[in-house]
Amino acid sequence: MNTLAEENYLKSIYHLALSSANVSTNQLAALLKTKASSVTDMLKKLADKELINYTPYQGVNLTAAGEKIAVNIIRKHRLWEYFLVEKLNFKWDQVHDMAEEMEHISSNELIDRLDKFMGFPKHDPHGDPIPDCNGLVKTHHLEPLSSIVPGQHGTICGVRNHSTMFLQYLEKQSLTIGKKIKVAETIEFDHSMILQMEGKEIQISREVANNLLIAQ
Repeated sequence: MNTLAEENYLKSIYHLALSSANVSTNQLAALLKTKASSVTDMLKKLADKELINYTPYQGVNLTAAGEKIAVNIIRKHRLWEYFLVEKLNFKWDQVHDMAEEMEHISSNELIDRLDKFMGFPKHDPHGDPIPDCNGLVKTHHLEPLSSIVPGQHGTICGVRNHSTMFLQYLEKQSLTIGKKIKVAETIEFDHSMILQMEGKEIQISREVANNLLIAQ
């Protein structure tokens, strides 16, 4: 049995490894908001359990056993987010912290029944893919809105920034999952964008465009 802290480390390593082959101690410290020395202590424990491969000053990556645990935690988190939004009518900016607590429930039977009850959803409310019961993650190609040129269309399918403030901003602008948009113009001065959506125009900053993921 792994502790809550150990599970959080495994999940964090998994997320960081999506963009970096070897995750550094400093990366983990920044993500988990803790000291590098505390990270080192935890990495030694996880290495002793053969959940990670760890060599000081050379980074860390998950073993097959560690990745299995991490993906299962992510599956539980995203299923709970889906349940809270779709079945209990919470807003998408309200559910992350609740799912953070619920992801550590150990019963896989409960999670499998939850998955079946909801019809085996493929994506959480933020557009992130939900791993299946075998740990398989089916991703689809998404690109940041900032890479779309004027005249092109797309559908909002995900977000990079999961912060409450950002999600509330998107909600206010109706820039939510499933909305179809067209890039009308990119402003040369600051690279902000003017979008056409549902018969109206919306201007967004470059930062917002970088954090909205689009399928074409």
